[in-house]
Amino acid sequence: MTKKEKANVSTDKRTFWERNEASNGILLRETTKHYMLAIFRAILLFGMCFMIIQPILNKISLSFMSEKDLYDTTIIVVPKHFSLNNWKIALDLLGYKSALFNTIWVSILVSVIEVFMCSLVGYGFSRFQFPLKRFWFFCVVLIIVIPPQTISTSLFLHFRYFRFLGIFPEVNLSGNMIPYLMMCLGCMGLKNGLYIFMIRQFFLGFPFELEEAAYVDGCGPFKTFFAIMVPGAKPILTSCFLFSFVWQWTDSFYTELFLGDINLLSKSISAIAERFGTYYVALYGGSAVAPVAYTNAIQSTGVLLMIIPLIILYLFCQRLFVESLASTGVKG
Repeated sequence: MTKKEKANVSTDKRTFWERNEASNGILLRETTKHYMLAIFRAILLFGMCFMIIQPILNKISLSFMSEKDLYDTTIIVVPKHFSLNNWKIALDLLGYKSALFNTIWVSILVSVIEVFMCSLVGYGFSRFQFPLKRFWFFCVVLIIVIPPQTISTSLFLHFRYFRFLGIFPEVNLSGNMIPYLMMCLGCMGLKNGLYIFMIRQFFLGFPFELEEAAYVDGCGPFKTFFAIMVPGAKPILTSCFLFSFVWQWTDSFYTELFLGDINLLSKSISAIAERFGTYYVALYGGSAVAPVAYTNAIQSTGVLLMIIPLIILYLFCQRLFVESLASTGVKG
């Protein structure tokens, strides 16, 4: 809208209906269309947000209910008898302190290894030519598409009867995290194909002149990567690290397959119902059976205890995460 048109609008003292009549009804149609779209957008956003938040609100409500409130049909959201007993039971059943500490260091270790190795591979795919490059990138895409559950039996047998290069004596690597770390070092860990794809797309947007200048100054490929490319790739590396950390935090597949001897939150959550059943029998006698509603309340409390650290992480890293994604979208 030009300055002249703005001036005309500001000095126009006619009513809406007079201006609509002057426009042959176009003003009414456009105004109605604008408000209808705004209302539809608001309803859609509210519905989507409610679908996401409502299950969490239900879990919060259950976590503060006493056992008798669970069977009171007059209670829907707000408990009549506020209680922290569910939280105490869940903390005890999860072994929360040790499980939280183990989950933190395992998630950080795995995430650092995955981001480091995937950044090297993604950079190689974006900058270098080598035999069967398209075939190997197709294999990366397969890692994204094919569910890891389809090869779980092969993975277990491979590491249960592991022979390095097929010439060394057989070693049983099951029951510890060495096989999982080996998979992460080989870019076969959780979602590694996606990280490689994201990092490759980001590096494709980098100007080649930066590397050429580094090569002229005597830098080799590795020095160029660490001194020039990595500092400029902080946004995508940050995104991949946060994705890796959150997915590893909540993963149950690789946890059960390779990290069975380590007490992690994802493993404890899957067993909390069974542990509560044992706890209930010990509390009320051998013939007692843990009620389903009470078990669900303890499970809901355990899930909240698991996601609270991730919510705290999001609150601190929200701006950094959004900026990294925005920068990735600009340069990708």
